[in-house]
Formats: sequence, C-alpha cells, structure tokens
Amino acid sequence: MRIIFLGEYGGFPGVNSATSSFLIEEEGFTLLVDCGSGVLSKLQEHIPWSSLDACILSHYHHDHVADIGCLQYAMLVQSQLGNRHEILPIYGHSKDSKFMELDFEQYTKGIEITADYTTKIGPFTITFCETTHPVYCLAMKFQTLHSAIVYTADTEWNEQLVSFASGADVLISEASIYKEQEGLIKGHLTGEQAGKLAQESGVKHLYLTHLPHYGIHENLVKEAKTYYNGPIQIVKSGLKVKIE
Repeated sequence: MRIIFLGEYGGFPGVNSATSSFLIEEEGFTLLVDCGSGVLSKLQEHIPWSSLDACILSHYHHDHVADIGCLQYAMLVQSQLGNRHEILPIYGHSKDSKFMELDFEQYTKGIEITADYTTKIGPFTITFCETTHPVYCLAMKFQTLHSAIVYTADTEWNEQLVSFASGADVLISEASIYKEQEGLIKGHLTGEQAGKLAQESGVKHLYLTHLPHYGIHENLVKEAKTYYNGPIQIVKSGLKVKIE
C-alpha cells in the first residue's frame, strides 16, 4: 500500500499546497481521501483523472470538500473526451443534506458510509469511528491483508480512537493546534494529543497533518514526542509513503 499526501493544511490551503488530503493506492486501485481546496490541482501532479477509482469524505466542512464540485466537472469533461467511462463513487455520511449533492448526473454517485458498518472499496476494507467535532465526522481505518492505515480526520481528544487505531502501521493524525491552545479551540487535537493517541494505540508511524497556518510546525513534533517513542513526520504536499 502506498500513501501520497496531497495537502497538509487545515482551514485553507497554503502557498502551492492544499488542505489535508491524501491518495492511497493498492493493487492498481486509487482512492482519494477528502477533497478540499487545492486538492485537485495537487492530485494531477501524481495521477491522471482516468485512474482515480473512488473518493471518500470524512465530513462536509469546506476544507474537506471544497473541490468536490470541480471533481464532478472533471469527470464530466473526461467523459465527454472519451477518457473515462465509469461513474466515480463518492463515499460520505448522510447525516448532512450535502450528501445528496454527491450525485451528479451519470458522472458521480454518492454512496453512504456509517460508523455502524464496514465498507469495502476496491482492495480496502474500511471501518469508521465517530469523532468529536462540531459537525458529524468519521475517522477511518483502511485495511488490506498486510497493512492498516488510520486517519483521525478532524477531532478533539476521543478515547474511542485509541482502540480504533490499535496496532495500525500508520496513524495520520490531525494536529491543528499547539499545546497552549488546548481547551481554547474546540474540535481539534494538539501535537501532544496526537502523540498520546499514537503511543496508547501502539501504531508504528505517526504523520501529522491538518496543520495550523502559524507557529513552528516542528513544535508539534516536539509535543508529540513527549508521549510517542516512534517515528514522527510532518506531512508535506507530495510526500510519498510505502507500507510493506
């Protein structure tokens, strides 16, 4: 399994970057995870439109879905050009009316996901955990026969995520705020809390994403290291990770 990080910021994209998003690839199947501002520009640096097999959304805040409309028009144009013949499935929860917007004529189709059920997308078996965020949001675990990736999506500290992430090869955790902001900004993790989650769940690698647009990002790593003894990396657009 391979991860290609497309963006790393929360809220809005940085210069020449995008909001938090990544591709995961396995057995020739490519899945886009979240599709916020700037994501589609970065996606085209790595794969052609015709090879995108599916998209999955954690929630409907703009920094996770802003490029969905553009993705739908890309599917329309590529179909008109004869480059694409399949409907693109877009997976999302139905606890928001925006779920209905995932259907776009014969080009994209919304498919419901829920914390109560396991979803199979291509070679990935995906389970979900509701997070602690101002809107309904789902953390995700992507599993194949040989490896597992957990993505926290947007959340503040949530004990359920410890067991949910248990034993994963990779934890992709949001780290939107610094320790001194804990309790002041709701719905997000500090670097220290991301490290605590990684340590208590026993994951092998920690990647910090959904980063703030201020401060020194390396301080998030220092915070995480107060708990977590394993390797930690700040996500950057274009970073590629192969999981054996």
